[in-house]
Amino acid sequence: MRAPWRSPPGPGAGGHHQILFALAQALPFAVALVVLVVELTPAHAVYSGPLLVATPALAAVALGPAGTLAAAGLALAVSVVTATYNHAWGGQQVYTNLLALVLVTTASVMTSRTVRTRRDHELGQVRRIAEAAQEVLLRPVPARLGPVRAASMYLAAETGAQIGGDLYDAVQTRYGIRLIVGDVRGKGLPAVRAAAVVLGAFRESVHYEDDLVEVVRHCGAALRRDAATPGAGLAQGDDVLLEGFVTALVAQVPDTLDVQVVNRGHPPPLLLRDGEVRPLAPAVPLPPLGLEEFISGPPGRTDSYPFLPGDRLLLHTDGVIEARDGDNAFFDLAGAMEKLCDRTRQSFLEGLRQALLRHARGRLADDVAVVLVDRVG
Repeated sequence: MRAPWRSPPGPGAGGHHQILFALAQALPFAVALVVLVVELTPAHAVYSGPLLVATPALAAVALGPAGTLAAAGLALAVSVVTATYNHAWGGQQVYTNLLALVLVTTASVMTSRTVRTRRDHELGQVRRIAEAAQEVLLRPVPARLGPVRAASMYLAAETGAQIGGDLYDAVQTRYGIRLIVGDVRGKGLPAVRAAAVVLGAFRESVHYEDDLVEVVRHCGAALRRDAATPGAGLAQGDDVLLEGFVTALVAQVPDTLDVQVVNRGHPPPLLLRDGEVRPLAPAVPLPPLGLEEFISGPPGRTDSYPFLPGDRLLLHTDGVIEARDGDNAFFDLAGAMEKLCDRTRQSFLEGLRQALLRHARGRLADDVAVVLVDRVG
């Protein structure tokens, strides 16, 4: 989940490291250009050959094998141009520099390839661990749950990631079918930890709390306890990155023909009935979990809506409705649901996934979590 009021990265955040990385990428080419200027001016008496020889080694640090070869090619071109301009061909110094450039380039390319292979292997291990974590934390919802049939879908926005800050679950209890969909502010491991805390509290409290508001209160209390635990965030310089809040929606489908919802700052679920979609907006908006100090009245309320056989309910995170196309237009989730209204659950989710990725041109800016619930009895 992206916070709209988040300030730009400061000197101690990722922006500073991105600037340093960009400078490291530009340095080899800057060195080659400096040598070219020196050699084409009266200052060419300065011995600049070692600077050109070092260019491939500098490129190998940040540019990879292709970038290293490009930097070496530029250094070779500069050497040929300057040697021709200064009539230096035939001297031992020129051929020594060229031989050194070839040797350094060969070593730099081999080193860069080794580093990249090792990095790809490490990323593969991280991906396998993430997939295992997803099976535990974001397990698929059961297909049959009492009077409903359900299905789920999760799409991670981060390249190579299989899990992020969105969460969902569906549990059958003595009070009915209870579901949760949530979205953690932020990304990375702190977001995963916050999602795990909220899901853990939900999975425990749904079995003994008859009041849905109390279930949500347990989730918020667990999140605050975890945030107060030393080491709950990831240190980065002098800052500790703690996830501040979690938008969450908890729903209950009892034996009666209705659905009960407690919404804490989350996008409302969408109800599809007879080919038409309408949002189940809360009567009284409430802040997300973790921001309970902004609640001036009762700790929450349960809203009830008719949920009849044949109805379809979609719980989702804001990554769906905030996906943009090339014209910066948001994804029309309600329109997509109406077009897919006659499909089965799995076919519906597949069609929604294709429409969403097509709209966003294959690049999601935020994680996507969706839970689909059909009332059958």
